[in-house]
Amino acid sequence: MASLLLRSTSFFFSPLPQSNPINLKTPSQFSSFLHSHSHSHTQYKLSIKLNHHHALLPPLLQSTLSHDHQYPLLLDALSASLRFSPHLASAVHAALLKLQEHPTPHLFTALLLAYLKLNLLPAAHRLFLSLPSPPNVVVYSALISAFSKSNNHHHRHHALLFFLHMVHSDVLPNDYAFVAVLTACIQTQNLQFGQQLHAAIVKTGYLDSAFVANALMGLYGKCGGRYSLVLKLFDDMLQRDIASWNTVISVAVKEFMYDDALSLFREMQATDDLRVDDFTLSTLLAACSRSASVVEGFQVHTHAIKVGWGNNLSVGNALIGFYTKWGTIDDVVDLFEEMNERDVITWTEMVAAYMEFGFVDLAMEVFDEMPERNVVSYNALLSGFCKNGEGLKALDLFSKMVEEGMELTDFSLTSAVNACSLLGDYWVSRQVHGFALKFAFGSNACVEAALLDMYTRSGRMGDARKMFCRWELEEFISVVCTSMICGYARNGQLDEAISLIQQSQSEGKMIMDEVAATSMLGICGTIGCHDMGKQIHCHAVKFGYESNIGVGNAVVSMYFKCGNVDDAIGMFNGMPSTDIVSWNTLISGHLLQRQGDKALEVWSDMQKKGIKPDQVTFVLVISAYRLTSLNLVDDCHRLFNLLRNEYQVEPTCEHYSSFISVLGQWGLLEEAEETIKTMPFEPSASVWRALLDSCRLHKNTIIGNRAAKHILAMEPKDPSTYILISNLYSASARWHLSEMVRKDMKEKGFHKHPAQSWIICQNKIHSFYARDRSHPQEKDIYSGLEILILECLKAGYEPDTSFVLHEVEEYQKKDFLFCHSAKLAATYGILMSKPGKPIRIVKNILLCGDCHTFLKYVSVVTKRDIFLRDSSGFHCFSNGQCSCKDYW
Repeated sequence: MASLLLRSTSFFFSPLPQSNPINLKTPSQFSSFLHSHSHSHTQYKLSIKLNHHHALLPPLLQSTLSHDHQYPLLLDALSASLRFSPHLASAVHAALLKLQEHPTPHLFTALLLAYLKLNLLPAAHRLFLSLPSPPNVVVYSALISAFSKSNNHHHRHHALLFFLHMVHSDVLPNDYAFVAVLTACIQTQNLQFGQQLHAAIVKTGYLDSAFVANALMGLYGKCGGRYSLVLKLFDDMLQRDIASWNTVISVAVKEFMYDDALSLFREMQATDDLRVDDFTLSTLLAACSRSASVVEGFQVHTHAIKVGWGNNLSVGNALIGFYTKWGTIDDVVDLFEEMNERDVITWTEMVAAYMEFGFVDLAMEVFDEMPERNVVSYNALLSGFCKNGEGLKALDLFSKMVEEGMELTDFSLTSAVNACSLLGDYWVSRQVHGFALKFAFGSNACVEAALLDMYTRSGRMGDARKMFCRWELEEFISVVCTSMICGYARNGQLDEAISLIQQSQSEGKMIMDEVAATSMLGICGTIGCHDMGKQIHCHAVKFGYESNIGVGNAVVSMYFKCGNVDDAIGMFNGMPSTDIVSWNTLISGHLLQRQGDKALEVWSDMQKKGIKPDQVTFVLVISAYRLTSLNLVDDCHRLFNLLRNEYQVEPTCEHYSSFISVLGQWGLLEEAEETIKTMPFEPSASVWRALLDSCRLHKNTIIGNRAAKHILAMEPKDPSTYILISNLYSASARWHLSEMVRKDMKEKGFHKHPAQSWIICQNKIHSFYARDRSHPQEKDIYSGLEILILECLKAGYEPDTSFVLHEVEEYQKKDFLFCHSAKLAATYGILMSKPGKPIRIVKNILLCGDCHTFLKYVSVVTKRDIFLRDSSGFHCFSNGQCSCKDYW
């Protein structure tokens, strides 16, 4: 075997004249030869086959054993040379095997270390198994370290086995060995083994080593997510270095403890003998980017310039990320142009920045100019297309990636699936799904969840249900359960959503992690399921998820949507860190409660704290002027005019829709219509709907009819447009035209999304439609409703049949009116709850005027508070009054 290996092995040495043959007969000559040619490739090239000299290696090594005085010289030369040539290492290994008697272990050790240096891990493993004597702690440490850093999962596992072998061989580990095996635990996510190592480290006294303590903090930060334990280890350290501070700060950022990270930075600055490095600054900028710590981010930038890290590549990339979120596009461009050095991350960050600000064309230009691209660059462009609603461009790019044989990740395919969701094209969706299955992405939880989401967003719940029922990978069932539940809620199948939540929890299919908790809280808020939402909140607190910003934002939103304002505000005030989504959630929550003045107070607070608003913030703040106690239209005008120049926000259709709603709310319908006509771009249907809704409030049918015609022309295939026109004709008693519109709608296969009201009792949703008799207790409900109507009539209630948009006799109109879904839901709530307990109802569309009047009387005759949330916000009926002041 040895001779065969030698015959098949050749390597390169420096060229020598043929007239001067190589003399390798003595150890000193061999040592000199190795020293002179260990860097042979740095001068010039000429190959000499090993078969000219390999026969000399075994006797040379044999003779070396008898020259003890020259052995260290040879070993030093051999060790240095082996690390530069895998061929030489293999040749020496073969020569060692060919020797009649085993040489000294030091030669094997030198060869083993050479294999590790050359990253020939399988060869190192084989040599380890054939060592003539047990290795020392240095060799074990080198083995464990090399195998732990491998990209191969099996190699990382072997690192742990090497450590166990060392301990069982009675070789005591040192600090380097402990750090190496802790690295292996991090790579393999083996927290249990790491905890056992922690005990051994304490017992052997190596916890006093900053080197070992840093590795332990890294273990708990990257595997356990145990920030409190990391902080305790840090606080107990007798000596700290820059790595200690960087580790604890990075763990704080990873666990969303952004305020703690900044506090640690300030404490670090107070330590005179320590200076920050690029890792410190990059981590802090990431913390400021993900939180609302805008002022602190500017301070970190200033500090980076002050200590000489302003031109560092990593810091520059982090600054681009920070200003992408909290600055302007001009800030980002200036940073990019000032950077002396750029890498693929820099260019990718610029693509993401332009996409974030909505400059799709500029993002594509930067992508085309990139000197180097990787899959992350392509993914940034893909996700940017999806974020900006460019589904077709995203699919074109994905197709190009496939055609060019580029590496695809689960993120790539997830973006392609999201693009299909944007397009709503059934056949394209099927093709992408087939592609995912063909290339084995079907077993990827993220892709599977995206596919489910794609089907649910296009209303194809049957296809989504089939995918869900065929799911077999137990370790990912939690992800697809969450996706399916969200799909049910999105498509109005509320019972199925609640039922699957309860089933998944009872069967243990759903692991309530941060993602699942956020999704479930969102569903509870949408449905109005306060009790279950509170249970999930308690679960999040129990498992420490409450410190997660996403979970905290979801809790605030859930409480607002369920009408629990006090707990929503309390949750926001108690959050350890917030971001712009948190503040937007707080503003939108006040708007949902029709508290425009409080929403503007939040906006004022944001300005005082220097929190940079985003586009969504301005949509919400402008909307707040519609719900103020005083007419503040002039203030709204000023804010709207400052968007472009002061806040660098280009007004979109959403901003114009909000502004039109404000003008319309205060009766400025002519100005609102004129504003639409003078928009710098084509108004969307949502802008005209805002005007039409204002016309409904002020009963201005002339402007309303003009707005309706624009909507119908722009969205001829939208069923809601036909219903809108039909209702306009019905309201003006033009019944024949109304029926023609409805007949045309049926012929084209359009279906109206029916009005629905529901109430939750004992975590079960009880849904009602107009004249609904499908409920198991329908007889009791209708009997109770008759009694309730009689009592309200006695109290002064007068039915308003103008809200019946059908051409029928007057007595039939009253029958239709009395059986509206909100009245049925209110009756059921009164029957099923204790006297005096408030009733909570959710309605999927706007509450009609007659139901609004009826519920005010119900609050009087039953002495109950009734909370109803419709598409406009909350109504709180109490003692004959409504919180909306009859203006919604």
